[in-house]
Amino acid sequence: MELAPDGLTVVIGENGQGKTNLLEALAWLATLSSFRGAPNEALVRQGAAHAYVRAQVDRDGRGVLVEAELPPRGSPRVLVNGNALRRSTDLLGALRVSVFSPDDLALIKGGPSYRRDLVDDALVATAPHHAQTRSAVERVLKQRGALLRQAGGKATPEVVSTLDVWDAKLAEHGNALVAARRELVTRLEPLVAKAYAEVATGAAAIAVRYVPSWEGELHAALGAARADDLRRGVTTVGPHRDEIELHIGTLPARTHASQGEQRSLALALRLAVHAAVTEATGSAPILLLDDVFSELDPHRSAALVAALPDGQAVLTTAGALPPGASPAATVRIHDGTIEP
Repeated sequence: MELAPDGLTVVIGENGQGKTNLLEALAWLATLSSFRGAPNEALVRQGAAHAYVRAQVDRDGRGVLVEAELPPRGSPRVLVNGNALRRSTDLLGALRVSVFSPDDLALIKGGPSYRRDLVDDALVATAPHHAQTRSAVERVLKQRGALLRQAGGKATPEVVSTLDVWDAKLAEHGNALVAARRELVTRLEPLVAKAYAEVATGAAAIAVRYVPSWEGELHAALGAARADDLRRGVTTVGPHRDEIELHIGTLPARTHASQGEQRSLALALRLAVHAAVTEATGSAPILLLDDVFSELDPHRSAALVAALPDGQAVLTTAGALPPGASPAATVRIHDGTIEP
């Protein structure tokens, strides 16, 4: 399958024919993960030994071949121009994507982890070094959590000494991650407001706020929470507990916005992140829109089409396109096969 080099490629097919699989394969090559959260074994056809994904990418006038072999269990094998991939962030130089899906409503209605992941993924897309900071925080949290569970609530000298080490590391890496998140959230707020006005066809006061799970310095907060952490066996403060609050007007969107407002805000978040990544990298990610119009009324569908930025985009649908959609290419998929 060859996508239109610029503009919109529409993939048409009935439900269950493989439209989402197609977008998922493309997104997997960019992120090495499923945007549905599916494990690798769920991406391999039942009974098959492996799944294979290949894409030829034109990046700044040079061709890049990305290939992946996914076993049902174990680590995938990824090649870039025939060379084994050393770091997942190396893919960012070849392929970036922005994914829109019906599940995006969870960005508004779901727990804080959905919004943190959105911001953290955007950070990595704008600058690959953020992946190292994110991984460092996750690694320290895992080690600190294991120690807390093993301690059984007892603050022995050995436990206290080791916690001191992990607290210092978590404060170091956590502060770096939070500073990057705050900066990005500040940049996103006006972009979200602009995109919301476009997809909701009406301006509203949009607020995007970063709310940490502690007050003061992180290292001091970890020390203050240590007794509670030991009792509960978990790390109760840190960047893994922070929130990104979304307000429409003066009210929290998660609990007070209508379903239509929440869907508009979810779309606005995706469009804002896409704009931020494009601005930071000088190159627009490929837009992947997976059956998003099935969850939108005709008014919002037409508004989204009008708000889509320039660049390469792939849209899947089982029905008619909304007014204003002008595909540069159209393909049909049936039973997992692209029809000629």
